[in-house]
Amino acid sequence: MTPPPPAPGSGVGPGPGAASAGALPVAPAYGRRSAADLLPAAVGLLDVPSEPAPADALELPAAARVCVLIMDGLGAALLRRHTADAPFLASLDRQPPLTVGFPSTTATSMASFGTGLPPGEHGMFGYQVRDPDRNILFNLLRWDKVTVPEVWQPRPTMFERAAGAGLPVFHVGPAAFSQSPLTRAVWRGAEYREADSPGSLVAETAAAVAQEPRSLTVAYYSKVDYAGHVFGSRSAAWRHELAIADRMVERLAGALPPDALLVVTGDHGMEDPSVRIDLDADPALVSGVALLGGEARARHVYTEPGAEADVLAAWTETLADAAWVLSRDAAVEAGWFGPTVRPDLRGRLGDVIVAAGPDTALIATEREPRESRLVGLHGSIAPADLEVPLLLARAGECVGGAA
Repeated sequence: MTPPPPAPGSGVGPGPGAASAGALPVAPAYGRRSAADLLPAAVGLLDVPSEPAPADALELPAAARVCVLIMDGLGAALLRRHTADAPFLASLDRQPPLTVGFPSTTATSMASFGTGLPPGEHGMFGYQVRDPDRNILFNLLRWDKVTVPEVWQPRPTMFERAAGAGLPVFHVGPAAFSQSPLTRAVWRGAEYREADSPGSLVAETAAAVAQEPRSLTVAYYSKVDYAGHVFGSRSAAWRHELAIADRMVERLAGALPPDALLVVTGDHGMEDPSVRIDLDADPALVSGVALLGGEARARHVYTEPGAEADVLAAWTETLADAAWVLSRDAAVEAGWFGPTVRPDLRGRLGDVIVAAGPDTALIATEREPRESRLVGLHGSIAPADLEVPLLLARAGECVGGAA
């Protein structure tokens, strides 16, 4: 999907910033090869009724049981760079990568995977967004005691739709997430199996897949992402975590029933930016800003009343060499959040939307001291953040065997 030219006054276009940060990126492959398209393709194999798919929609090989493993932080570029640390993953049938949605971050991607919808339909627009009813920042990983997950994200999940059609569905992940607000918001409807280590994930996932002759199982593994945030995605610690995950996937593939299809993917990529711009240290980037949402590579900027045009101009000029800066309307028109954004969800989006360019982080040391210390970061619409692998395997053997 090629986005239309930016609207006048959108904050993007020709000039020194466009040349350095890059041309306006192509929107994620919503409706074809995005995170939102994976589970609809999976349940389509299992005779679950769904919306008609376009001719170029994602297709998976036939299988009676489908197991999807989502590895947090496993970007397509990272896997290509470190195939020596992941020989089993590198041996699998490597399909063209998927794109997650924008922002390319866990809360948004999990919502797209879990609901089968792009961000503009499910409204999970990043790490932290404005709750327009309370006019406060709301963290979509931590949540709070006020917000009801099923109200914030009321659309049916793929698990609910599949279970309603009679398909057994299972979800495998950390015990702490079994009843978490994020699980309730975007993964509700499955039988949850708790797994807090690579070994228990293999055992619980294999048992869930084997339980029924026809089923959908989704497993989640977080350790690769954690190592990237803390140590960096180029660190020895990250490479060792990838190697552990590689062995885990090999064991899982060998433990599944012969008629099961294993699909391995990620929820975003990651960069270790060397250019770190402190938004809190520049008066031009503070003036007129009421709330700063998002994270270091994808920002929602919520402006004071009447200040939107001035903030857009200041951020466009100041970050000309470092980021893509769009008005809310321009980002929606460019398809960053999907073909459309529901009118009732637009208030969650920033008045100004900012995606960091390559090797750049937009940190905020005063407002976000903990997050500003992280080494590996993600969230942008750049390919390193946006593209995740799509790897296929059957029990103990590769599908196609392409490396």
